[in-house]
Amino acid sequence: MHEKILIIDFGSQYTQLIARRVRESEVYCEIVPFNNVPEIGNDIKGIILSGGPSSVNDTDAPYLDTQKYAAKAPLLGVCYGAQLLAKQNGGNVEKSDKREYGRAHLEIRELSDKLMHQISNYSQVWMSHGDTIRSIGNNFELVAESDSKVVAAFRAKENVFENEVYALQFHPEVYHSTEGQKILNNFLFDVCGCKHSWTPASFVEETIASLKTQLQNDHVLLGLSGGVDSSVAALLLHKAIGKNLLCVFVDNGLLRKNEFENVLVQYEHLGLNVVGIRAGNLFLSELAGVSDPEQKRKIIGRVFIEVFEEEAKKHPEIKWLAQGTIYPDVIESVSVKGPSATIKSHHNVGGLPERLKLKIVEPLRYLFKDEVRRAGKELNLHPDILNRHPFPGPGLAVRILGDITPDKVATLQEADDIYISNLKSFGLYDQVWQAGAILTSVKSVGVMGDERTYESMVALRAVNSTDGMTADWSRLPNEFLAKTSNDIINNVRGVNRVVYDISSKPPATIEWE
Repeated sequence: MHEKILIIDFGSQYTQLIARRVRESEVYCEIVPFNNVPEIGNDIKGIILSGGPSSVNDTDAPYLDTQKYAAKAPLLGVCYGAQLLAKQNGGNVEKSDKREYGRAHLEIRELSDKLMHQISNYSQVWMSHGDTIRSIGNNFELVAESDSKVVAAFRAKENVFENEVYALQFHPEVYHSTEGQKILNNFLFDVCGCKHSWTPASFVEETIASLKTQLQNDHVLLGLSGGVDSSVAALLLHKAIGKNLLCVFVDNGLLRKNEFENVLVQYEHLGLNVVGIRAGNLFLSELAGVSDPEQKRKIIGRVFIEVFEEEAKKHPEIKWLAQGTIYPDVIESVSVKGPSATIKSHHNVGGLPERLKLKIVEPLRYLFKDEVRRAGKELNLHPDILNRHPFPGPGLAVRILGDITPDKVATLQEADDIYISNLKSFGLYDQVWQAGAILTSVKSVGVMGDERTYESMVALRAVNSTDGMTADWSRLPNEFLAKTSNDIINNVRGVNRVVYDISSKPPATIEWE
């Protein structure tokens, strides 16, 4: 059993960031919704209560018995979690006169406190709450205030609970809390006694052992995409079950230019048993006339399953379908009352139709993208695949705004190929986390030679990120953008305008659909 930190989610936009910060410290953690918390076993070294958009004073506010969980493991409440601890222990939480949002500075009252060990007095933190803790109750003692005399941190008095309990009314997980990682580390190591046990090597070793136990001598079908996620999943499964793994790479007609052929060549060197299936006509016919992005994703997910189903019929020995699902896919596709709302459906999340009669195995289900890359490096995955930009599962379908036609796909493939090729020739590809071209539904007037044109607009997107949960637009050089725009307009028929997207996530998403 791997030691872990349990993060109980009350719907904060920052919950995933808490998980990222914990894992950066080489401690494993999982996020669970407040209304579906599993039994707390001996593997739980500590519990973090997340923030959330609700008020603890609302009649339908998310509820959790904090005393019950404080009896199981050390507890850290963040924002809403801190307010819940205060309210349930005789404190007073009231609506703020004005919303406290933005930078604040700590005035530490207890310099010897474990949570504040080696934290600078007047350290910058990030506040984001509509309610304020006016009093913390008799079970707690103040550790720090903000420079505006707002309760910032408090702890349980000795022997009040079975375990140590701390609370922060600011967000240590965000970038603007300059020593937030130190504060979280103090909780992880000094309070909870965690070890640095979550490493790429340990993940690879434990996952292979777990897959051997789970799968035994069963046969597995894996859908490859050519990206790092499915490739790492394939290598883990290959090491666990060898030739019992059959990999299928489907050309859905929405791949990048020449990608089907190039990827098959790359996989030849990995020793995997790979079958390539051309199914572009099937996908495009099913997508004909469909403009809604959510419907596109659902259609593509369904057709992928149908293609795998047909392949599985040829191999009656297969009992499992493996997928390269990663944690952000799972988080963004889950919606319950309170925790993070569904942003978009993912084609590889949500289970299988009963008729397929295959069980599902997802070796990467609890990894963030950067953790997948580290595991791939541990497995000696070729750099060309390891460093490949993320590419959406539905492919170019979500980079073509509006309905999809073969002509539109061909246009976008050409524009995208120029964009990616230029990134590589300028030495910029590895400096960008993800890039792609989007064929918009906008047409605009242009002039080519002496003739008026009325053609399509292509948008270029490039972002920097670590895990895809947040992202900032990449500051690409003007000379690169100028050349790429010129190359696309001169060489791609039907395009007369190129723009560059400078939106960050949030509030935008990385993909346009």
